[in-house]
Amino acid sequence: MIVGISAVVVAAGGAALAEVVSSTPTPAPSFNGPVYAVAHSGDVVYVGGSFTGAIVGTKTVKRERLAAFNARTGSLLDWNPGADATVRALAADGPTVYAAGDFDRVAGMARDAVASLDATTGKLGALKHTVLGQPNALAVANGRLYVAGRLTAVDGAPRTNLAAFSTATGALDTWAPTTDVAVDALAVAGTRVFLGGAFHKTNGVSSTLRLSAVDGVTGAVDRSFLPKPVSKVFALAADANGVYAALGGQGGRAVAYTFGGAARWTRVFDGDAQAITTLGGITYVGGHFDKACTTTNNGVKGVCTDGSVPRVKLAAVDGAGNLTDWAPQGNGVVGVRTLAANPANGLLSAGGDFTTMSGAARKRYASFGGPRAGETSPVVPPAPPSPYVAAYNFDSTVTDGTFDDGSGNGHLLKTLAVNGGALQTVRHGNGQGLAFPRKCSGANCPRVVLQATDVPDLNPGTKNLSYGAAVLLSPAETSSGENVMQKGFSTAGGQYKLQIDGISGKPTCVMSDKTASAIHVAKGTSSVADGDWHSLECRRAGTELTIVVDDQEAGSTTVPAALEVVTPQPLSLGGKGTGANNDQFHGSIDDVWISIG
Repeated sequence: MIVGISAVVVAAGGAALAEVVSSTPTPAPSFNGPVYAVAHSGDVVYVGGSFTGAIVGTKTVKRERLAAFNARTGSLLDWNPGADATVRALAADGPTVYAAGDFDRVAGMARDAVASLDATTGKLGALKHTVLGQPNALAVANGRLYVAGRLTAVDGAPRTNLAAFSTATGALDTWAPTTDVAVDALAVAGTRVFLGGAFHKTNGVSSTLRLSAVDGVTGAVDRSFLPKPVSKVFALAADANGVYAALGGQGGRAVAYTFGGAARWTRVFDGDAQAITTLGGITYVGGHFDKACTTTNNGVKGVCTDGSVPRVKLAAVDGAGNLTDWAPQGNGVVGVRTLAANPANGLLSAGGDFTTMSGAARKRYASFGGPRAGETSPVVPPAPPSPYVAAYNFDSTVTDGTFDDGSGNGHLLKTLAVNGGALQTVRHGNGQGLAFPRKCSGANCPRVVLQATDVPDLNPGTKNLSYGAAVLLSPAETSSGENVMQKGFSTAGGQYKLQIDGISGKPTCVMSDKTASAIHVAKGTSSVADGDWHSLECRRAGTELTIVVDDQEAGSTTVPAALEVVTPQPLSLGGKGTGANNDQFHGSIDDVWISIG
């Protein structure tokens, strides 16, 4: 089995495991900087990254961006070629270890971005080329070393993000498929090479979006594999059953595909899935997520809509797509960058930016072996609390007029309607938003408001507060004032509100204190009533209230440091109530959220 960063090559043979690996890490060195790549060869684990030292006990041993250790004992080996910049990918092929990354020198000698090394001594091999660009992934198969990344040329010969070299001679191969954007991941199964990234076309074929397959000898596109994943592919793996992809986007996804490109199963997380591998029929996923969603629904900022379970940076999925109980629980922001597995000895390796696993110190690298005799499942520590007190993406498939709170706090929205008012669903991104009744004049106009029952955690008091929504409003749908979101009134307990003001359609953020009726308004300077979706956010930080439009600050005002919102009024979306003068919103909304603290 050949493993590189974002790459798994299917092995013919190897011991199969019937169970998920232990959640207790095996002995192994730690590292003083991020680990980007791991490769296995027999009982040796090779590690690459941006570290300068391996940590053994309390001692730091010099290892500049490349290191190796014994998989069974965890003992650091003398293998120590060193590189002068980050190693981003590794692959092991019998007596040779291949490395790729940002470096110009390896083992003290000139090597531009790619190098071959003796697996025992670390001595440089014959592979020596001039590479324009940054390699991101490696894989070995079909007598070739495949290299993917952001590439433009090798030895002056044009290459568009993909290249290959002969493993026998080190010479540049004629294999040269192309993509319109960088390739971030590789996996090989037989004579097919699978490519992953954010690209739109492979070899100019428009239907090869983000994940494609090419012939490992000719480079021709395999048109029988056209899965079209919904977001960027960070990592790939393959086994006898198909291809596995780790995706980013709104939250993150792990998707299993057949070799024909059909999705077998999907698991969703509240952060990007950045690494993936398989071992004994179990798929392991790593990333910077903290929770695994219980369904495939997630919403604004990746929040799970229909419930979640804690899976901090690592998760395991069985062959049917079921989430297993395996939960070592890592830490950090970036979390796990790479995963690699060795079926011969049943070892799973994880590398990244974490510093703990299963509550024990494991800096940037951890490995997991087979279940130990008599081992019981450890108590899973809780995931960090969601930063959102309420979150709604309106992708519910239950047509009962209610919408679940993706934060997990249970603030169910209920639909209140008068005069025949009704909500319509509209397409937005990969899900749906809600369209409110069209503009109308008179007391008998149809009106609709969504409301959640008041509970204390929706009241910020004097804490910092952020809240926002995606809105779609046409020039013909504006009025003197339209409420997107409101909690409270200026005359009773204070309020926080997001609205679209005036015929011009400019967004505003409003806050008032629980004991003072004066309102404080942060006004946007430009209209959002142009028929396009816009992201709106209100931020109260200390004495400043700011409105943010499409991630750009658009206006601010000063608020009293002691301003406090503690109101018994419900949270309302689309209007302040169902009365005739309810400031009804007439456009569409999606991805509504509130964060306090």
